[in-house]
Amino acid sequence: MPNKLAEQTSPYLLQHADNPVDWWPWCPEAFAEAKRRGVPVLLSVGYAACHWCHVMAHESFEDVDTAAYMNDNFVNIKVDREERPDVDAVYMDVTVALTGHGGWPMTVFLTPAAEPFFAGTYFPPKPRPGMGSFRQVMAAVADAWRVRRAELEESGADIARRIAEAAAGPAAVLAGGADVPGASAPEVTAELLDTAVAGLSARFDARHGGFGGAPKFPPSMVAEMLLRHAARTGDQRSLEMVSVTCERMARGGIYDQLAGGFARYSVDATWTVPHFEKMLYDNAQLLRVYLHLWRATESALAHRVVTETATFLLTELRTAQGGFASALDADAVPADAVTADGRPAGGASGAGHAARAQEGASYAWTPAGLREALGTADAEFAAEIFGVTADGTFEHGSSVLRLPADPVGPAGQERFARVRAALAAARATRPQPARDDKVVAAWNGLAIAALAEAGALLARPEWVQAAVRAAELLRDVHLVDGRLRRTSRDGRVGTNAGVLEDYGDVAEGLLTLHQVTGDPQWLEQAGRLLEIVRTRFAAPDGGFFDTADDAEVLLRRPRDDSDSATPSGQAAAAGALLTHAALTGSAEHREAAERTLARFVPLLSRDARFAGWAGAVAEALLAGPAEVAVVDSPALEHLARLGTAPGAVVVSSGPLLTGRTVPGVYVCRDFVCGLPVHTADEVRRELGVKVAT
Repeated sequence: MPNKLAEQTSPYLLQHADNPVDWWPWCPEAFAEAKRRGVPVLLSVGYAACHWCHVMAHESFEDVDTAAYMNDNFVNIKVDREERPDVDAVYMDVTVALTGHGGWPMTVFLTPAAEPFFAGTYFPPKPRPGMGSFRQVMAAVADAWRVRRAELEESGADIARRIAEAAAGPAAVLAGGADVPGASAPEVTAELLDTAVAGLSARFDARHGGFGGAPKFPPSMVAEMLLRHAARTGDQRSLEMVSVTCERMARGGIYDQLAGGFARYSVDATWTVPHFEKMLYDNAQLLRVYLHLWRATESALAHRVVTETATFLLTELRTAQGGFASALDADAVPADAVTADGRPAGGASGAGHAARAQEGASYAWTPAGLREALGTADAEFAAEIFGVTADGTFEHGSSVLRLPADPVGPAGQERFARVRAALAAARATRPQPARDDKVVAAWNGLAIAALAEAGALLARPEWVQAAVRAAELLRDVHLVDGRLRRTSRDGRVGTNAGVLEDYGDVAEGLLTLHQVTGDPQWLEQAGRLLEIVRTRFAAPDGGFFDTADDAEVLLRRPRDDSDSATPSGQAAAAGALLTHAALTGSAEHREAAERTLARFVPLLSRDARFAGWAGAVAEALLAGPAEVAVVDSPALEHLARLGTAPGAVVVSSGPLLTGRTVPGVYVCRDFVCGLPVHTADEVRRELGVKVAT
């Protein structure tokens, strides 16, 4: 019998709707029930494409005895972190502070007042060295609650107080560190960004690309910062770091060599074996990074990755309503785990469920698998070019496809294309990863910006049209009474309010769409969203909170400056505000962007890996950014879009054209404009165009 998650829109919550656990969604009624029963809350946070979330679900939440213990001793709340990033942020601070690490699934025990007193991440079904089993942990918590309830409530209240007091560095304060009184931050300067880039250079992996060791994540926002720094200063080291990183990723197993698109991260430092989930936000950002790398270098590899990643978005993640789904799962059901009539091998027990889904089952190959799909001769060619060996690079002697070098000559390229198509067709007959088809506003904003810009630069109008359709979905479904809702599914809007990153990233996408299409509605809508940011999210000391002033009150009002897998809400808002200012001449929006960027000065000085998008926006600020108005010159307009000037806006309609009637390209900075230019050479010189046309 379904539990209380059956009516939710989140695919992650719906995955747990048939658990024997009596799950509640995050709601006041759940905490009221805990208070009525006098039991603690067991909060479990994860997301649909999370491999270890599935593992813990199969091992524990589908087990009847484990579920019965949970139901008897706790009120159990399940949260999709992608729907409620605010809840996730607050309790992840707790988890990191109490355990020294974080991750998903996240398990936190709370009082009925939502105050946390114990936390962890994944707990196994049986004890492991240094780690108790899930049942042992629950038993210890339940016993402590019965015997020492007042002590646990006092501890939870103390932790909640520390969270509320931690205006900056909440995890450090929670762990016992002293809060540092805020001081006015210095301005963003060229010297600051030089220092930030020098710090990145010191952490750069010159052999494999990227920053740091394993696991290694695509540094999308840092790459944008470095590309803009190279364009503004001429620093070739910055460009080299991006070029090396992008090539190594595109040739590694983190990139799908058959169908395009990037996995979430690499478990090693060489980009060889990925964690196979494919996220919309990664692919939208990387699409734009490779587009900008092509624009700066004319790299054929970057051009191919742009085309294939855009195709991946449109074929694998696009929903029937025109939006973009959140992710493809890391796991798939291998053929040998399904009976002849299609049922999971092992029946419906927890053990059977755990066996039937395997990470990377769709993507890995053995030499025998290549021979079966291609025949002997082509299999040998494929094994050599894709690095498939008898020993393998992945599990059970299988390999993740890589492309260390391009095939040589026309004949080699023709054979490569044929073999690649045959392998893709063979892979399509395998069990496929599940799709998390909820539409997240922020991530669709990133996709809109990427597809609109890529479509304009590479003359692919169908990509621009896809961006328009996604924007229409956000406008028609996600906007409710003028406010953004964070998610929808199957055209049905969710109940969760949009957070700062939703407003910032959607505004960024709409502003890009306005520049490409000339449609004023997108500029107007972005302006309305940014007005909400300025009035409902504003913080008294400059910058913004991650939630609106009328959002649900949690233990603290989230406010995070650091980028994670996506730009921080603060950086996203600063970027959109600066772009809006460039398009409209609004000094208020520019000043708001400058105040927000000032918050990032300490982080950029210390470690720009966690402030990449703020650094990218700061590069645009120092470069102007260029405000380009094009009057009756379509060829020069396209050339202007190919320019590398950081954060430049290019329009052929809108406020920038007011009073301009003479055909040509008007280049302005800080709202001060030069005379129109009329030749390709002048446009190239003004805007740093590198691509030969």
